[in-house]
Order: sequence, then C-alpha cells, then structure tokens
Amino acid sequence: MAPIRHIHLIAVCGTGMGSLAGLLKASGYHVTGSDLNVYPPMSTWLASRGIVPYSGFRPEHLDGADLVVVGNAVSKTNPEVVAMLERGLPYRSFPQALAEFFIGDRHAMVVAGTHGKTTTSALLAWVLTAAGRDPSAMIGGWAKNFDGNYRLGKGEHVVVEGDEYDTAFFDKGPKFLHYRPRTAILTSVEFDHADIYRDLDHVVSAFTAFVGLIPRDGLLLAADGDTTVASVAARAGCLVERYGFEPGGEWTAERLRAEDGRMMFDVRRAGKPYGAFRLPLLGRHNVMNALAVVGAAHHAGLTPGQIAAGFETFEGIKRRQEIVGTVRDVIIMDDFAHHPTAIRETLAGIKMGYPSRQLWAIFEPRSATSRRRVFQDAFAEAFDLADRVILVKPFASDKLPEAERLDAARLIADLGRRGVHAALLPTADDIVRTIAPQLAPGDLVCVMSSGGFDGIHSKLLAAVASLAPAA
Repeated sequence: MAPIRHIHLIAVCGTGMGSLAGLLKASGYHVTGSDLNVYPPMSTWLASRGIVPYSGFRPEHLDGADLVVVGNAVSKTNPEVVAMLERGLPYRSFPQALAEFFIGDRHAMVVAGTHGKTTTSALLAWVLTAAGRDPSAMIGGWAKNFDGNYRLGKGEHVVVEGDEYDTAFFDKGPKFLHYRPRTAILTSVEFDHADIYRDLDHVVSAFTAFVGLIPRDGLLLAADGDTTVASVAARAGCLVERYGFEPGGEWTAERLRAEDGRMMFDVRRAGKPYGAFRLPLLGRHNVMNALAVVGAAHHAGLTPGQIAAGFETFEGIKRRQEIVGTVRDVIIMDDFAHHPTAIRETLAGIKMGYPSRQLWAIFEPRSATSRRRVFQDAFAEAFDLADRVILVKPFASDKLPEAERLDAARLIADLGRRGVHAALLPTADDIVRTIAPQLAPGDLVCVMSSGGFDGIHSKLLAAVASLAPAA
C-alpha cells in the first residue's frame, strides 16, 4: 500500500470526526473534509487548524486522497461514498482510524457506559496530564482544560470515550469494539439508543463483547450497586475491581458533602484509607465518576496526591452542569441529560449543591430514545426533585410511528399527579416568554437537551436581564 499522506473525511463537521481531523492534521497529514451543513462553530474551528471543509458531497472532493474516513451517519448512497467505492480507495470508519493512527500498541484506557463516560474520560485525561504523563485523548464532549475534545500527547496512555453507538454503514457493531482496551471503566449499563438496540439484552450483549476485549493482564473498573454491570463484569477475563459507595468493593467513597460548588469525599482502597479529594463537580454520580478515575490513575502509577491535584484543577465539560450565566441572581445552567437516570442524577446533584434555590427543569426530548415512549413512566419519576418542570414538544416526533412517540401531554399529567408543577410549551421562544417574568432572585434554571435547543440559554439570560430594574 502506498504511503498515506492525504486523508479525506466524509461528514467532517461531526464532533468526533472534526476532532479526528484535528488529530490527523496535528500529526502531519494533509487533511480535507466535507459535510452537508458547514457552518460555525465547527467550520471556523476546523479552519483555525488549517482544514477548510467542502460544503456538500461531490466526487471531486476525493481527488488526491490516499485514504477516506467515513462518518457513522453517512449512507452508502452518499455521492462521495459511491465515488470512493468506484475508485477503489482505501477507507476506514472513525473508530478504525482512531485505533490505527492513535491507539496502536499504546495503553488504551477506555471509558464505557450508558452514563458518565464523557466526564469520566475527560477527568482521567486531565489527571494524567496534570501529573506529567502526556496522554493522548479523544473525548465525547468539550473539555475545558483542553479547550476541545481531543489531546495529542507522546505518553504511553491513550484515553478514549468508548461509545456503544454503531460504527458505520459497513460496520453496524459498536464503536468501542475497535479501541483495544487494556484498562477499562464501566460506569453503567442501561437501555438506550432505541434506534439501534432492540432491548436491554441487546445492549448487554454489546458491553459483554467489549469487556471480552480486555487482555488477561488488563484491568476492568466496574461500578458497584448495579446488577447489570455486575453481570457484564463477571464475563471479563481480566482483573476486575468494583468501585462505589458499598462496603466490600476495592474502591469506596465515604463522607460525601457538597461545599462551595464542590464535592468533598474520602476514598478507601480495600477498606484502608487512601486519600481525601475535592472535586469541582456536584452530585453522587460525579463522585462515582471520580472514584473510577482514582482507581485507573492509581494503576497507572499516580499517587493519591497527584490524583487530588488533578481533581483540584479540573475545569469540567461544557454542557455538563455548566453555568452559562447568572442574571438578577438567577442561575442559568446547561446540561446534556436526556436519559431518565441522567436527569434524576443531575437534578439530585444540583439540589445537593444549591439546596436553597428553587429548581426549574426545562427539558427537550430530542435524542432517538427520549423521543420514544420507552421511557414514558421513567421520565415522570426522573423529575421528582425539580420544583418546576417545563417540557417542550418532542423534537421531530412526526418522524416516528405514533404508537412509539413519547406522549408529552400524558407526561405533564403524570408529573402533576406526583406533585410536580409542570407545563408543556411548543417552542423555546414560548418557554422564554412564559417563564422569564416568573423567575425570581435565587432561582436556578437547568436546561436539559442533547441538542442546541434553539439557543434558549442566551435567550433566557437576555430576557431576565431585560426585567432588571434600572440602576
């Protein structure tokens, strides 16, 4: 095979594909890409790294390419895919390319699970970086410490967020089966991605295949307190260490308390004191994420002091309990939560950190699963800790069969029966017009969506600011 110099990415403006383009460019390759929707911020971000994406898909965009990387949302009828196959060009999926060019024979630390993997992988990558280990990393969210979602390092470790979603049109298996884990973290296993998984058993089979990839001399850190995780972990052929709040695990957290927007907790290893930690994140779920990082970092040779220092300087992830602004003592927070478990834990963490504030939860059912009826009853329970709930009409619900759609009106009624004050509004603009006059100093508004939600965060800030009395 001829040397690879020019790599073209089809659907380059996706978060993962854009980051792969950046990694390849930083590694010295000539990188081009194309996408159907080329606009800021991804277009300007790519341009800042010397990659100017083509708008639209046309065969001539492949001219000169030695290798093509195909995004997972790209179909086999895409004009560039058709041209790629006709010309006999070598091609890879995103996870194949990541494994081939950046993991190789390095020590892959892969974070997998239905929830928590973005925060956990970013925290692990930062702790290793702060300790001078110079890891590479590919993360599914924007890590503020790295001002992006990837890092190219020269150290032995590569931290990868292991996504269970499918790989490409030519490979319907999960992405994480390509990542060659030597150390793995399993945060949770629940039903999600209803567009590609039939049921929980189908999800379990994917995670079971993943842990089966860990070599016998590798390590699996598995969350305690979850019978499904336990059943998957039991299939691993490597050392398995459990982490959580229950006595008896290898890693346990105790004496949890929230203080000044941080979680404080102590860690025991095999029942013996290990260290005290301060994490600039809120909630028991984030302590669980941090505990997994403690275990992984310890096995990578870091001391408790090095791990604690990394925690202290962790800046968090965009769209994970991110405060986007405060006006008139009203906090507007953005969070990616879209699964009932994630919503429940996010709200619990906020209540722990801000117990005296009235909590508004604004939710857009947007993901392929949250728009479906599969979580109808679970959503009603997920919002119990919110004082007020505003639901917007589910995104693109008309694209689903009526029998499969989330019934938003029924959800509002169910919330009311549980004693939660809830309302359904058609659009983000309707929400802003309705609630801005009702917000009072001391309120906290958490907006939860897996999409941009029509810029509701900035609109809310502007609307609340306009109500402020003149100086």
